[in-house]
Amino acid sequence: VNCFFKLTEQGEVIFARYGNRTLAQRHVESVAAATLLQSAPSVEKTNTETTQKFWDMAEKLNAASHERYLDLLNTEDFTPWFSTVTPLTEVGLLPIGSRPAKRGLGAKSLDDLRTIPWIFSWSQARINLAAWYGLGTACEQLGDLDQLKAAYQEWPFFRTFIDNIEMSIAKTDQRIAKMYLHLGDREDLSEKVFTEMQLTRKWVLAIVGDEWPLQRRRVLGCAVRVRNPYVDALSIAQVRALREVRMNQDEMAEEKKAEYMSLILSTVTGVSAGLQKHGVIDSPGVVRARHRLTFRHVLGHARSPRCALRAARASCVLRSVPKSKPMAGPAMSGLRRITG
Repeated sequence: VNCFFKLTEQGEVIFARYGNRTLAQRHVESVAAATLLQSAPSVEKTNTETTQKFWDMAEKLNAASHERYLDLLNTEDFTPWFSTVTPLTEVGLLPIGSRPAKRGLGAKSLDDLRTIPWIFSWSQARINLAAWYGLGTACEQLGDLDQLKAAYQEWPFFRTFIDNIEMSIAKTDQRIAKMYLHLGDREDLSEKVFTEMQLTRKWVLAIVGDEWPLQRRRVLGCAVRVRNPYVDALSIAQVRALREVRMNQDEMAEEKKAEYMSLILSTVTGVSAGLQKHGVIDSPGVVRARHRLTFRHVLGHARSPRCALRAARASCVLRSVPKSKPMAGPAMSGLRRITG
């Protein structure tokens, strides 16, 4: 770092970080403080020594997680399955970002996909796969919990890495994820995802020493747990709308399809706001790359309270839509159809 730090802010998060003067000042102060702290001789010495100490462990985790990750990506027909079980196509219709969600008219291979929609789509499905997949297998193969705990306590990079993974875990929900994955009708791929989900969750919580995600991070943990029930309602409305569109697309009238699409796009906005995820991996120290998500793949799932009443679902959707764009007409009609 050497007292200098340059970054590119994603257009989708600029308003969230700089739209309010107080929040903008706090964010700039946090970045400046972190940059100066990182440049301090004592911190640099600690980082250098711990990196050397745990480098072999990191290399083993990297190799194992990379192999596990590529095994998933190279599964036959993975990309069409991914396009089916996530709202990738629908995300491409939103007026956000400077480039389309995918290259060309359809996502037939991973080369057709762009990085941010890849991450964003997994977060919409409440899976966050790009953040965690492969870490559980890597930790299982390493098999040394004491060494992983020591790295978490002593190595600042590893601690930040695991903390950010735990935050991603807290924003996932296995029950809702199953509803999305069932859209693809591929038990083999679903099984790979769920097995790795449970394995990574187990290891991350063991390393951190928590019984549930974010247990010791009282402010952040409370905020996530309070938001999750509202996001759950939006996710359920979204996946049910996607199921209707996927199953009846050929027979569905254009007017009815427009209603469902309006509902889906409204819930995409709401889920993104509720999860505070805009298509960027949570960890600030990780390069955003689609095919090279090696040492940083990590997960779990957090069971949040059940989303209750249909009225609550409708209320959540309405509160998640920007005031400048009230959800009326087709979107409201689609919501009534989905929630009964």
